[in-house]
Amino acid sequence: MPKQVTIAEARDQLSAHVRSAEHGMPVVITRRGRAVAAIVAAEEFQRLERLRAAGPQAGLAGLAGGWQGSEDLVSELDALHRGPPRPSPDLG
Repeated sequence: MPKQVTIAEARDQLSAHVRSAEHGMPVVITRRGRAVAAIVAAEEFQRLERLRAAGPQAGLAGLAGGWQGSEDLVSELDALHRGPPRPSPDLG
């Protein structure tokens, strides 16, 4: 579970919290007991940005990334012919 700190604690100990994030331990910043932000490693932020850019329509191709050769997998998945969607079963 990520460490939680108030905004004041984050401000006072920012360098320590950044070090924690660099080592893979995210820090959640709270305001009045509610999570409002997080300090994460740049690598994790980049992964989140890739997922956001892919969007929900990208499927597996949108999740590929972060390992050697993943770009090839994305290209192959994009090149596959996709047929029409299957009809939904009549449940009524």
